[in-house]
Amino acid sequence: MPATRQQRLEAILEELEQASELENMQGISEALRDVFKVDHLVYHWVSSNGEQYGCGTYDPEWVQHYLDKDYLRVDPVVVGCYQRFHPVDWKRLDWSSKAARAFQADAIANGVGNQGYSVPIRGPNGQFALFTVSHNCDDATWARFTESNRRDLILIAHYFNQKALDFEPERAPEPAQPLSPREVDAMTLLAIGYSRAQVADTLSISEHTLRVYIEAARFKLGAMNTTHAVARALSRGLIVV
Repeated sequence: MPATRQQRLEAILEELEQASELENMQGISEALRDVFKVDHLVYHWVSSNGEQYGCGTYDPEWVQHYLDKDYLRVDPVVVGCYQRFHPVDWKRLDWSSKAARAFQADAIANGVGNQGYSVPIRGPNGQFALFTVSHNCDDATWARFTESNRRDLILIAHYFNQKALDFEPERAPEPAQPLSPREVDAMTLLAIGYSRAQVADTLSISEHTLRVYIEAARFKLGAMNTTHAVARALSRGLIVV
Protein backbone atom coordinates (compact mmCIF):
# COMPACT_ATOMS: atom_id res chain seq x y z
CA MET A 1 0.00 0.00 0.00
CA PRO A 2 1.55 3.37 -1.05
CA ALA A 3 2.58 5.74 1.74
CA THR A 4 0.25 8.65 2.39
CA ARG A 5 1.42 12.22 1.93
CA GLN A 6 1.64 12.67 5.70
CA GLN A 7 3.71 9.48 6.07
CA ARG A 8 6.10 10.64 3.35
CA LEU A 9 6.40 14.02 5.03
CA GLU A 10 7.14 12.45 8.42
CA ALA A 11 9.77 10.17 6.87
CA ILE A 12 11.51 13.14 5.20
CA LEU A 13 11.50 15.14 8.45
CA GLU A 14 13.00 12.15 10.27
CA GLU A 15 15.71 12.04 7.61
CA LEU A 16 16.31 15.77 8.15
CA GLU A 17 16.64 15.25 11.90
CA GLN A 18 19.24 12.53 11.32
CA ALA A 19 21.24 14.51 8.72
CA SER A 20 24.92 14.51 9.63
CA GLU A 21 26.12 17.30 7.31
CA LEU A 22 24.73 20.32 5.48
CA GLU A 23 25.01 18.59 2.11
CA ASN A 24 22.31 16.08 3.18
CA MET A 25 19.79 18.93 3.17
CA GLN A 26 19.90 19.30 -0.62
CA GLY A 27 18.30 15.91 -1.25
CA ILE A 28 15.78 16.58 1.51
CA SER A 29 14.72 19.86 -0.12
CA GLU A 30 14.14 18.02 -3.41
CA ALA A 31 12.03 15.35 -1.67
CA LEU A 32 9.93 18.01 0.08
CA ARG A 33 9.39 19.85 -3.21
CA ASP A 34 7.93 16.64 -4.65
CA VAL A 35 5.69 16.05 -1.62
CA PHE A 36 4.22 19.56 -1.82
CA LYS A 37 4.06 19.40 -5.64
CA VAL A 38 5.58 22.84 -6.14
CA ASP A 39 8.13 23.95 -8.70
CA HIS A 40 10.75 24.95 -6.14
CA LEU A 41 11.66 24.75 -2.46
CA VAL A 42 14.66 26.68 -1.15
CA TYR A 43 16.37 27.29 2.19
CA HIS A 44 19.01 30.04 2.56
CA TRP A 45 20.95 30.59 5.76
CA VAL A 46 23.34 33.37 6.83
CA SER A 47 25.22 32.47 10.00
CA SER A 48 26.23 34.86 12.76
CA ASN A 49 29.71 35.28 11.25
CA GLY A 50 28.38 36.00 7.76
CA GLU A 51 28.88 32.52 6.30
CA GLN A 52 26.13 31.61 3.83
CA TYR A 53 24.62 28.27 2.96
CA GLY A 54 21.83 27.41 0.59
CA CYS A 55 20.04 24.33 -0.57
CA GLY A 56 17.12 24.02 -2.90
CA THR A 57 15.78 23.23 -6.31
CA TYR A 58 16.45 26.38 -8.35
CA ASP A 59 18.41 25.83 -11.56
CA PRO A 60 22.13 26.35 -10.70
CA GLU A 61 22.42 28.66 -13.71
CA TRP A 62 19.70 30.91 -12.22
CA VAL A 63 21.49 30.91 -8.85
CA GLN A 64 24.74 32.02 -10.52
CA HIS A 65 22.88 34.61 -12.61
CA TYR A 66 21.25 35.94 -9.41
CA LEU A 67 24.69 36.33 -7.81
CA ASP A 68 26.26 37.87 -10.92
CA LYS A 69 23.47 40.46 -11.15
CA ASP A 70 23.74 41.21 -7.41
CA TYR A 71 19.98 40.73 -7.12
CA LEU A 72 20.28 40.38 -3.36
CA ARG A 73 20.13 44.19 -3.17
CA VAL A 74 16.80 44.53 -5.01
CA ASP A 75 15.03 41.21 -4.43
CA PRO A 76 11.75 42.20 -2.66
CA VAL A 77 11.58 38.75 -1.03
CA VAL A 78 14.90 39.20 0.76
CA VAL A 79 14.39 42.90 1.49
CA GLY A 80 10.79 42.44 2.64
CA CYS A 81 11.39 39.34 4.75
CA TYR A 82 14.34 40.92 6.53
CA GLN A 83 11.87 43.51 7.83
CA ARG A 84 9.29 40.93 8.91
CA PHE A 85 8.90 38.22 11.51
CA HIS A 86 6.00 36.33 10.04
CA PRO A 87 5.53 34.35 6.79
CA VAL A 88 4.51 36.31 3.74
CA ASP A 89 2.99 35.67 0.34
CA TRP A 90 5.10 37.30 -2.36
CA LYS A 91 2.09 39.26 -3.64
CA ARG A 92 2.11 41.24 -0.37
CA LEU A 93 5.66 42.49 -0.94
CA ASP A 94 6.63 45.75 -2.63
CA TRP A 95 7.29 45.12 -6.34
CA SER A 96 6.64 48.74 -7.36
CA SER A 97 10.18 49.83 -8.25
CA LYS A 98 11.54 49.45 -11.77
CA ALA A 99 14.43 47.32 -10.45
CA ALA A 100 12.05 45.00 -8.60
CA ARG A 101 9.82 44.54 -11.65
CA ALA A 102 12.82 43.80 -13.86
CA PHE A 103 14.06 41.25 -11.33
CA GLN A 104 10.62 39.62 -11.15
CA ALA A 105 10.41 39.27 -14.95
CA ASP A 106 13.91 37.75 -15.04
CA ALA A 107 13.08 35.32 -12.21
CA ILE A 108 9.87 34.14 -13.89
CA ALA A 109 11.69 33.73 -17.20
CA ASN A 110 14.20 31.51 -15.40
CA GLY A 111 11.53 29.20 -13.98
CA VAL A 112 11.24 30.55 -10.43
CA GLY A 113 7.45 30.83 -10.72
CA ASN A 114 4.98 33.67 -10.45
CA GLN A 115 3.83 32.70 -6.93
CA GLY A 116 5.82 32.34 -3.72
CA TYR A 117 5.56 31.98 0.04
CA SER A 118 8.52 32.71 2.31
CA VAL A 119 9.13 32.11 6.01
CA PRO A 120 11.77 34.43 7.57
CA ILE A 121 13.58 32.93 10.55
CA ARG A 122 15.86 34.58 13.11
CA GLY A 123 18.40 32.57 15.02
CA PRO A 124 20.66 33.42 17.94
CA ASN A 125 23.46 35.95 17.55
CA GLY A 126 22.21 37.54 14.34
CA GLN A 127 21.58 34.48 12.18
CA PHE A 128 18.94 35.01 9.48
CA ALA A 129 17.34 32.48 7.17
CA LEU A 130 14.61 32.21 4.57
CA PHE A 131 12.55 29.15 3.71
CA THR A 132 10.64 29.51 0.45
CA VAL A 133 8.32 27.58 -1.83
CA SER A 134 7.45 28.91 -5.29
CA HIS A 135 5.25 27.77 -8.13
CA ASN A 136 3.66 28.81 -11.40
CA CYS A 137 -0.14 28.95 -11.10
CA ASP A 138 -3.08 31.32 -10.78
CA ASP A 139 -3.84 33.31 -7.63
CA ALA A 140 -6.81 31.17 -6.55
CA THR A 141 -4.85 27.92 -6.80
CA TRP A 142 -1.97 29.41 -4.83
CA ALA A 143 -4.28 30.79 -2.15
CA ARG A 144 -5.74 27.30 -1.64
CA PHE A 145 -2.24 25.80 -1.46
CA THR A 146 -0.93 28.25 1.14
CA GLU A 147 -4.08 27.96 3.24
CA SER A 148 -3.83 24.16 3.26
CA ASN A 149 -0.08 23.91 3.84
CA ARG A 150 0.86 27.03 5.81
CA ARG A 151 1.27 25.28 9.16
CA ASP A 152 3.39 22.45 7.72
CA LEU A 153 5.61 24.90 5.82
CA ILE A 154 6.26 27.00 8.94
CA LEU A 155 7.16 23.92 11.00
CA ILE A 156 9.43 22.55 8.26
CA ALA A 157 11.15 25.95 7.96
CA HIS A 158 12.05 25.78 11.65
CA TYR A 159 13.19 22.14 11.34
CA PHE A 160 15.52 23.19 8.50
CA ASN A 161 16.82 26.12 10.49
CA GLN A 162 17.45 24.10 13.63
CA LYS A 163 19.46 21.57 11.64
CA ALA A 164 21.49 24.35 9.99
CA LEU A 165 22.20 25.82 13.44
CA ASP A 166 23.38 22.40 14.62
CA PHE A 167 26.10 22.62 11.99
CA GLU A 168 27.17 26.18 12.81
CA PRO A 169 30.72 25.94 14.20
CA GLU A 170 31.46 27.00 17.77
CA ARG A 171 27.83 27.83 18.54
CA ALA A 172 27.14 27.75 22.24
CA PRO A 173 23.60 26.58 23.01
CA GLU A 174 21.46 29.18 24.74
CA PRO A 175 19.42 28.18 27.78
CA ALA A 176 15.72 28.68 27.13
CA GLN A 177 13.22 29.63 29.81
CA PRO A 178 9.69 28.47 29.04
CA LEU A 179 7.05 31.11 28.44
CA SER A 180 3.73 30.90 30.25
CA PRO A 181 0.61 30.13 28.14
CA ARG A 182 -0.48 33.78 28.34
CA GLU A 183 2.99 35.00 27.34
CA VAL A 184 2.89 32.62 24.37
CA ASP A 185 -0.53 33.99 23.38
CA ALA A 186 0.68 37.59 23.61
CA MET A 187 3.90 36.97 21.66
CA THR A 188 2.06 34.99 18.97
CA LEU A 189 -0.51 37.72 18.35
CA LEU A 190 2.20 40.38 18.21
CA ALA A 191 4.15 38.22 15.75
CA ILE A 192 1.23 38.04 13.31
CA GLY A 193 0.90 41.81 13.33
CA TYR A 194 -1.71 42.65 15.97
CA SER A 195 -1.38 45.98 17.75
CA ARG A 196 -1.16 45.98 21.54
CA ALA A 197 -4.77 47.16 21.74
CA GLN A 198 -5.89 44.31 19.46
CA VAL A 199 -3.92 41.77 21.49
CA ALA A 200 -5.42 42.98 24.76
CA ASP A 201 -8.92 42.89 23.26
CA THR A 202 -8.42 39.39 21.82
CA LEU A 203 -7.16 38.05 25.15
CA SER A 204 -9.83 39.98 27.11
CA ILE A 205 -7.26 41.69 29.34
CA SER A 206 -6.24 45.28 29.97
CA GLU A 207 -3.29 46.82 28.14
CA HIS A 208 -1.59 47.17 31.53
CA THR A 209 -1.85 43.41 32.12
CA LEU A 210 -0.62 42.81 28.57
CA ARG A 211 2.45 44.94 29.30
CA VAL A 212 3.22 42.70 32.28
CA TYR A 213 3.10 39.59 30.06
CA ILE A 214 5.26 41.21 27.36
CA GLU A 215 7.87 42.43 29.84
CA ALA A 216 8.02 39.01 31.50
CA ALA A 217 8.54 37.33 28.13
CA ARG A 218 11.16 39.91 27.15
CA PHE A 219 13.09 39.25 30.37
CA LYS A 220 12.98 35.47 29.91
CA LEU A 221 14.17 35.80 26.31
CA GLY A 222 16.96 38.23 27.15
CA ALA A 223 15.55 40.61 24.54
CA MET A 224 16.29 44.32 24.17
CA ASN A 225 12.73 45.25 23.20
CA THR A 226 9.40 43.74 22.14
CA THR A 227 10.42 43.26 18.51
CA HIS A 228 13.58 41.49 19.61
CA ALA A 229 11.53 39.32 21.99
CA VAL A 230 9.17 38.25 19.20
CA ALA A 231 12.14 37.40 16.97
CA ARG A 232 13.78 35.32 19.69
CA ALA A 233 10.55 33.50 20.56
CA LEU A 234 10.09 32.59 16.88
CA SER A 235 13.70 31.52 16.35
CA ARG A 236 13.62 29.25 19.41
CA GLY A 237 10.33 27.67 18.41
CA LEU A 238 8.56 28.97 21.52
CA ILE A 239 5.82 30.39 19.28
CA VAL A 240 4.71 29.40 15.78
CA VAL A 241 2.78 31.70 13.47
